[in-house]
Amino acid sequence: MIQDLPPEAFKASLNNENTILIDVREDWEFELCNIESAQLMPMSTIAQTCVQLDKDAHLAVYCHHGVRSLRVIHFLQSQGYENLINLQGGIDAWSSEIDSSVAKY
Repeated sequence: MIQDLPPEAFKASLNNENTILIDVREDWEFELCNIESAQLMPMSTIAQTCVQLDKDAHLAVYCHHGVRSLRVIHFLQSQGYENLINLQGGIDAWSSEIDSSVAKY
């Protein structure tokens, strides 16, 4: 199941101990800002790196504005992952609505 959640609901989903937070932006973007505890898995590498993810885990995925992450989520769904959560508006919305200390770019 794919959930496309606004920042508040996305943040609440991170309280599930079975949730893995994945940042699919590029290295340079991750270095500028990120959500604490996120694992960097750039979209360009997801086909190779997703094999290390537990298919039963809840995967909370984000990018800059929510577009790349949604593409990654659809790819993950095609690979048999079922518990998928997208951050609507990406880290940009997170910065505006949850944590203003996260840099905008």
